[in-house]
Amino acid sequence: MLRYVSSRAVTRSIFSRRAYSTTAAEQDLVVIGGYVAAIKAGQLGMKVTCVEGRGKLGGTCLNVGCIPSKALLNASHMYHEAKDSFSSYGIKTSGVELDLPQMMKYKEGAVSGLTSGIEMLFKKNKVTYVKGYGAIPEKGKVEVTLADGSKQTISSKNILIATGSDVASIPSIKIDEEVIVSSTGALSLKKVPKKLVVIGGGVIGLELGSVWSRLGAEVTVIEFTDRIAAGADGEIAKTFQKSLEKQHLKFHLGTKVTSVERKGDGVAITTESVGPNGFSGTIEAETVLVSIGRRPFTDKLTLDKVGVNVDKRGRVEVDDHFQTNVSGIYAIGDVIRGPMLAHKSEEEGIAVVEHIHSGHGHVNYQAIPSVIYTHPEVAWVGETEEEIKARKGEYRVGKFPFKANSRARTNNDDDGLVKFISDKATDKILGVHIMGTMAGELIGECVLAMEYGASSEDIARVCHAHPTLSEAVKEAAMAAYDKPIHF
Repeated sequence: MLRYVSSRAVTRSIFSRRAYSTTAAEQDLVVIGGYVAAIKAGQLGMKVTCVEGRGKLGGTCLNVGCIPSKALLNASHMYHEAKDSFSSYGIKTSGVELDLPQMMKYKEGAVSGLTSGIEMLFKKNKVTYVKGYGAIPEKGKVEVTLADGSKQTISSKNILIATGSDVASIPSIKIDEEVIVSSTGALSLKKVPKKLVVIGGGVIGLELGSVWSRLGAEVTVIEFTDRIAAGADGEIAKTFQKSLEKQHLKFHLGTKVTSVERKGDGVAITTESVGPNGFSGTIEAETVLVSIGRRPFTDKLTLDKVGVNVDKRGRVEVDDHFQTNVSGIYAIGDVIRGPMLAHKSEEEGIAVVEHIHSGHGHVNYQAIPSVIYTHPEVAWVGETEEEIKARKGEYRVGKFPFKANSRARTNNDDDGLVKFISDKATDKILGVHIMGTMAGELIGECVLAMEYGASSEDIARVCHAHPTLSEAVKEAAMAAYDKPIHF
């Protein structure tokens, strides 16, 4: 454990007054944000400090992103099943009621349990944890502003920026986190809105829209482009939209929001058609969720002082080893180029620490999965059919519907399909796209296969347990290089 010594000759703690202090020993690495990189550095025997301004470890994902949203997705699905589906299984229920405060308590319990777990991992791996916002005033220095306003300076051979992202906003729309909310506010609504408008048909908007739809809200999604789920395969996205429409979500695609104004206790959203099927008019709602994406969170780092370059979108520019233009300063995750995914950030964190320690670190960006945790889920890895067509690649497609899968049929949960895309000449897997129950779990096998350059035949010839959902993966792989058995 490192000992911090006050720069003034006093015996009182630095936390009891506004002051400056410095660490007693130079660190090998200071991580501003990302805890995975800090743990890996500790495991490799490095002197490492993690600076986290939120006061709770886990960053955006654990505190206001992945984990609380998945808790609500799980709880709302349970409620929906108990209310609408149990009778089909011979389970009679009556008086099923929503206890929203308890659901929120369950969500917070999931978050707090995991954040405290990270603190235990820090102790286990000898990672020093400093609560405060970090800035980089000069090379080799991190200045931390603590909760009481005092400042602490940490010297380090290397600095890693892993501060994540914040919600992107529309300048003309003022988010108050009560009626007009971001994803953060949508995780903590005090009541179920009668009508909810979601601006943005991406992952976050669709997940949170699904949550509140299941709990009773009438949900309308407004999307500027002509499709939902950007990044997903086009065929899968269209099938996915139809599934969500069956769950009573409404969509206005090719539609631009021109204004959002408070009107009494609600909101009036004015739109303009920008596509062939767009909608022009006014929609009234009780709550509006602005979910148009996220932006790199680098506001308090003072990167201009140290001379770190950022691009036009505010992303930190790095080389192939995640190093910025300033030697010894690295960046990973949402603050650099690429998809804003927690697991991508984790892999980059491990890679950069290994590079600093041994000169070797690697991330295969062709084998990074994406998942939308609605019901059904959507998961994919590799290229979409549209991307392969754009580069004029020659390919084969194999598809298998869950309606032909015995486990999915038995569970009465057979919406969706598995789609394989392989190289026409070599059969190498180029992309896998899944829509269905547990798609996020099923995609792991496909990611592993792509990591090792496997063909669709390789997966097709592996024995899969029966009856399982994973057999649909096997059958789709069979369809890509030959013919499936059960369809």
